[in-house]
Amino acid sequence: MKRLIVGVATGLALASLVVGGCAQPAPAPTATKAPAASTKAAAAPTTAAAPSAAVAASTKAPAASTAAAPAPTTAAAPAKSAFPAKDKSISIVVPFTAGGVSDNSARILAGLMEKDLGVPVQVVNKAGASTQVGLTEVASAKPDGYTLGVPGLPTSCVTYLDSDRGATYSRKNFQPIALFVLDVISVAVGLDTPYKSIKDLADAGKANPGKIKMATTGLMSVNHLAPIAFEQATSAQFSYVHFPGGADANTAILGGHADAQFSAVGNTTPHFKSEKMRVLGVMDQEESPFLPGIKTLAAQGYNVNASTSYGLVAPAGTPKEVVDVLTAAVKKACANKEYIDRISAVYMTPKYLDPTAFGKFWDEVDEWARPLVKVGKEQQR
Repeated sequence: MKRLIVGVATGLALASLVVGGCAQPAPAPTATKAPAASTKAAAAPTTAAAPSAAVAASTKAPAASTAAAPAPTTAAAPAKSAFPAKDKSISIVVPFTAGGVSDNSARILAGLMEKDLGVPVQVVNKAGASTQVGLTEVASAKPDGYTLGVPGLPTSCVTYLDSDRGATYSRKNFQPIALFVLDVISVAVGLDTPYKSIKDLADAGKANPGKIKMATTGLMSVNHLAPIAFEQATSAQFSYVHFPGGADANTAILGGHADAQFSAVGNTTPHFKSEKMRVLGVMDQEESPFLPGIKTLAAQGYNVNASTSYGLVAPAGTPKEVVDVLTAAVKKACANKEYIDRISAVYMTPKYLDPTAFGKFWDEVDEWARPLVKVGKEQQR
């Protein structure tokens, strides 16, 4: 099958929600099968700055005047932004249920922003349709900085990349404020499976197409797109079993109802530490500090990376002076030791990108996800 290579230039990759723990035994929905091809996405270091824009300017001194110079005047100080008004509050719409990675990280961020901005910053959960419900509300809100959102990339990208979803918004309907956290994907298998390395999994997927049951957290979730990317890079073929969330997928792996999953580091780390799952690799350019001794896929010969990133956005058209105030608050929070410690405690990677770098990264995530969404849809036919 024709190989498809997709690159992500910023060095960031994609991942999924941390929804750890075991729930009741997972059902076994109908498995689907994906065709093979190839892709490649780059991962990133844990910190990054926005690409600098080189602005060239030259001035020429005017000729000296022989006229008497007027009395000097004191330059007026630049006006301070009136945002945020002290009698208003800021709402951060999290398009996921409470308790997940995006919700927890947004609440940590909101608390620190509230201290800095001097106004209430509240998190509002608007879950549904894989972030489409919450993001529809954000995209249609007044662009005044008082209604913000937290998309999870690439999951949120799929809502408008898949035309069948009927989303009323696209990437252009959002103004990036800042990226603030990254959740890297790992590859885990059940202890009873014969797969001891990522090569074992790839070879088995090629030798026995469709025989390996891959658990996901839903159709077109990052846990679905990441193994599709791996299929394309290796010519392996898996069958997919879609579950409502990470807890259900974990239960399927632990109970032997599924063989493997491409899941967030935070979702697999507790089971790795308790020796209930075997982790075969990390889909990043660097090894995860939470999974000591586990090599990256790239170090094992498979340059396929994936993660989920969470950032703060406003409706398109939000004034620059408002964006600047919000960005400064996020940047300050991300450098706060309390933020770093609390994010790391749930196996997440603190990550800051300013509006320019975040917007560029978002565009590249779209390019990474677009062909994978097409493959995922073909699986359902």
